Amino acid sequence: MSDINCIKNLRNNKGLSISQIQKILGVNWRTAKKYADEDQIPQDTLMPRKGMMYEEEWGEMVADWLFEDQRLKRKSRRTNKELHNELIKYGFTGSYRTVCNFIKEWKNSHQEEKDKGHERLTHPPGEAQVDFGVMEAVQDGDLVDVRALIMSMPYSNTGFAVPLPSENQECFLYGLQQLFIQAGGVPKSIRIDNLTPAVKQTRSKMEEAKLTDEFLQFQNHYGFEVQVCNPRSGHEKGNVENKVGYIRYNFFTKAPVMKSFEDLTLKLKEQLLEDRKRLHYEKEVLIQELWDQETKYLLAMPARAYPVFKKDLAKVNKYNEVKIDKSLIHVPRAYNYSQLHLILSWDQFKVISPDGEILLEDFRPYMNKRKALPWQSIIKTWIHKPRVLTYSRYSDYLPGRVKEFLLTDNLLIRRKRLESLSTLLVTYDMKRINEEFYDLIEKERLNGDGNPYEVDWNQYDALAPIEEVGK
Repeated sequence: MSDINCIKNLRNNKGLSISQIQKILGVNWRTAKKYADEDQIPQDTLMPRKGMMYEEEWGEMVADWLFEDQRLKRKSRRTNKELHNELIKYGFTGSYRTVCNFIKEWKNSHQEEKDKGHERLTHPPGEAQVDFGVMEAVQDGDLVDVRALIMSMPYSNTGFAVPLPSENQECFLYGLQQLFIQAGGVPKSIRIDNLTPAVKQTRSKMEEAKLTDEFLQFQNHYGFEVQVCNPRSGHEKGNVENKVGYIRYNFFTKAPVMKSFEDLTLKLKEQLLEDRKRLHYEKEVLIQELWDQETKYLLAMPARAYPVFKKDLAKVNKYNEVKIDKSLIHVPRAYNYSQLHLILSWDQFKVISPDGEILLEDFRPYMNKRKALPWQSIIKTWIHKPRVLTYSRYSDYLPGRVKEFLLTDNLLIRRKRLESLSTLLVTYDMKRINEEFYDLIEKERLNGDGNPYEVDWNQYDALAPIEEVGK
């Protein structure tokens, strides 16, 4: 600003020409002319936002998604890449960078906390790191807590994952076994933290960590070495920590629909195979190429698979019940015995009498542990913004009949149907509403019309797959 004042002073008070001012100050002639003779009036520099994210519906859609995700834990929020892929499904033709710029601006205006970086670790080929990650999936319309056992190979940055219902010893050993099968071999060494199924005494200043007898037997069978991290030292297995986050943010931000744990394992395996087609974050080589090199350092799988199960004894109470996984299970004819044998695998159990008779065989109690989705809260949000329903993260979890009932193009009718559904949810859960759909909507007639929803549900059921109708 002082240079501008000097130019104006030389021009107005000293009477110098533009050429003289240029020579004295050593500035461009046009610059001298501009500041000497033109008025310097402040102007409003705020420009109207332009571009497809602001002029079309895309920005509003992304903002709605970000608001929706803001209510969730950080690990369950969608990444920029996933939001971009969601937009493409609705016909978005813009670039990934356009979406990133919009999200960055949105987060800055909403005071979104920034991520922190972590140190990268390097390791020799054939070395693995293993850890659990808690994630969520949807099964039969309910939320299921998934304990994903993840194995990372830091040399190539290849990842493997097995979703499990618990972190007990049976699940841990079964999961390791499945990870070895996926990898096609056994890592030379595995770094773990102080997992209860594997470590019975943590490392101290005087002693090394002590492994459980069952894990030692499993280790001897497969021939790998074990490295146990120091207590409260997660950075010592930083690669698998990052891999847990990578899998969570890329494959679990929107809880996947699963038919069973085996089904989800297959889906994860296919996604991680596809993921190897990207470049290594540091070596600028495809992960698949590095993994092809690293497989040569793996140990061969033993000829016989290790049988993973646990034997235990159970006392029978006066109600003919035994306790399994902190749940009381009724066992027929258990009153004949004071004590029974239990054979526990990762997903099932057997109750056996002292003379070898199988009295009961079933899935372990935690296999049926579910959490209901907060449909009442979700529906209230949709009532406020019925347009959000078509691209909401929760729309895929709606039962078939209910989803078809709500997905009408008329937003006024959609809002009325959402309000009707919200009323039903006060008395019934979503499963029952879907099962008794015809009877329940008949009770919620609007304006007394014979068929207020203008849908022939018998024709819909006739076209839908049998298993979809049965849900």
